[in-house]
Amino acid sequence: QGQLVEAGGGLVQAGGSLRLSCAASGRAFSDYARGWFRQAPGKEREFVARIRLSGSTYYADSVKSRFTISRDNANNTVYLQMDNLQPEDTAVYFCAAARTGIGVRSYLSVDEYDYWGQGTQVTVSS
Repeated sequence: QGQLVEAGGGLVQAGGSLRLSCAASGRAFSDYARGWFRQAPGKEREFVARIRLSGSTYYADSVKSRFTISRDNANNTVYLQMDNLQPEDTAVYFCAAARTGIGVRSYLSVDEYDYWGQGTQVTVSS
């Protein structure tokens, strides 16, 4: 298996935008569902967005209409476009990959994912 490496985090003012990327080495994880989660200090890791192999996407209510997840199958990279960022979006953002073809899953919970990146910090100032 390859590695999942997040990039694109940083400090931004409220209302600004950031684009996170999650690169996989070679063709590793090309047949996996992919998701983004985030974890703020003192809180559990929470679901943000996911994309299936079919391209079907799903978002947490807190980010719907502001965030967009996409997948570039040519280079096996997943992105999270974050617009109109707010201070409550401040967290470490994690890229994850879930094995497919072994059953029916929704890919909306932490327990459904098999591999994780090390995270990238997103800080939004008011």
